[in-house]
Amino acid sequence: MASMLQPQIILLKEGTDTSQGKAQLISNINACTAVADVVRTTLGPRGMDKLIHDANGNTTISNDGATIMKLLDVVHPGAKILVDIARSQDSEVGDGTTTVVLLAGEFLKEAKPFVEDGVHPQNLIRSYRSASQLAIEKVKELAVSIEGKSTEEKKRLLSKCAETTLSSKLISGEKEFFATMVVDAVMAVGHDDRLKMIGIKKVPGGTMRDSFLVDGVAFKKTFSYAGFEQQPKKFLSPKILLLNIELELKSEKENAEIRLTDPSEYQSIVDAEWNIIYDKLEKCVQTGAKIVLSRLAIGDLGTQYFADRDIFCAGRVADEDLQRVAAATGGTVQTSVNNIIEEVLGTCEVFEEKQVGNERFNIFSGCPSGHTATIVLRGGADQFIEEAERSLHDAIMIVRRAVKNSTVVAGGGAIDMEISRYLRQHARTIKGKSQLFINSYAKALEVIPRQLCDNAGFDATDVLNKLRQKHALASGEGANFGVDINTGAIADSFNNFVWEPAVVKINAINAATEAACLILSVDETVKNPKSESAQGDASGMGGRGRGGGAMGGRGRGMRRR
Repeated sequence: MASMLQPQIILLKEGTDTSQGKAQLISNINACTAVADVVRTTLGPRGMDKLIHDANGNTTISNDGATIMKLLDVVHPGAKILVDIARSQDSEVGDGTTTVVLLAGEFLKEAKPFVEDGVHPQNLIRSYRSASQLAIEKVKELAVSIEGKSTEEKKRLLSKCAETTLSSKLISGEKEFFATMVVDAVMAVGHDDRLKMIGIKKVPGGTMRDSFLVDGVAFKKTFSYAGFEQQPKKFLSPKILLLNIELELKSEKENAEIRLTDPSEYQSIVDAEWNIIYDKLEKCVQTGAKIVLSRLAIGDLGTQYFADRDIFCAGRVADEDLQRVAAATGGTVQTSVNNIIEEVLGTCEVFEEKQVGNERFNIFSGCPSGHTATIVLRGGADQFIEEAERSLHDAIMIVRRAVKNSTVVAGGGAIDMEISRYLRQHARTIKGKSQLFINSYAKALEVIPRQLCDNAGFDATDVLNKLRQKHALASGEGANFGVDINTGAIADSFNNFVWEPAVVKINAINAATEAACLILSVDETVKNPKSESAQGDASGMGGRGRGGGAMGGRGRGMRRR
């Protein structure tokens, strides 16, 4: 009776949507599985592409997991976690973005029956975390180092890693051509960590084979004034002056007020403006530089002045390009033309302006510092070149990681099958429920070889059975066996040079496990009604704006009731 008299406690605002318990967790798992299903078919060399048409009418064709996830505009709060892990994988290692989303989705799919049967999510989380630790240790144990090899041998090994990455991209037909280019670009940059030091410039037209690598800097010809065509377009070992100032004739202070008593004095003010610009230009010439680049405009007067003295100039050079020229030529960007010393000038072996397709490019090659490279991409459609750029970005990231960490593992689903076998064996040594959970984690890892088969049109069950048998051999000779995409059978991935850096797999397992554990640990979602109806309140409740509205808002000039 006493309990019936308890007053009702209203804790949350009216209209707040709360969902909790098992149903809420299963709803989150279903949402994540749906997101994983979107990118599922893009995995591997036979993966399909997605055409995404956004609200602004832009069309993107891609099979890069991170790009697709970014453009999907997912609104479900639980599923957004998968978008975040795809982005983090992309920024950390560059490749494996589809893998990480698939693994996370599969871990949750395997956990779903246990949750439905009433297993506490914390038990699952604990087992998944310990399984991921065991998996990562196994990856490190199976990894093969490429350290200590000669430069030529190392380049060959790195290009194999790049080819594995590019084999699943739109430009897979020319993977050997681009893999060599990517490795040369990364080697040219050396140990400089800045990704911006490798520039990718896109020029529509021609074929992919017309793409080329510049061992130095290349950028499109900037906007130029009259007199530009009279400047020389090729120099050998020139001095290069980099500026961040305007070389244009303009009033020093537009809003300055000058009072004159004698009209003849006006001429001296006009002359002063001309003297200032001529003084700046003369100081640039006196440095002995044959090429003058500025981030800000170089006007028609400056262009003609330099042309008369056989000096090449370019204004409005993009900041990124200017920084790369500075890094490559050993110059320093100056903010003043006063007291310029020899040390701040850069140099290169050859500078020339070249026609590439419909564009003209300024190319600096044979740079002394050599910490930069530029890939000029050619191709038919704009969307194709955009996708080629994303593919090369992934390959560059992979090669950089391989240079840094220098350990590789077998690809083609081989490493996933080996970890799966190891975890199944380990699970048998464990007492209690945790044995089931680690077994389900091991089964989830098989999604990678299974999906590779499905996407290539092979019988996944048949291929997986062969792989399980091969990996179960006591001698351990089958540890590197994975799916052979060309024949639909199984083959030694390591001997076939299907390699990927160990760090990609470690990062993917880590991120996918963390995401799955995070989603399993959520048991209640609270949606605040205010955030949803804030727009509605503003428009529908009749603002107190000018003129008053139909809802009786008090406008200007209306009497207060």
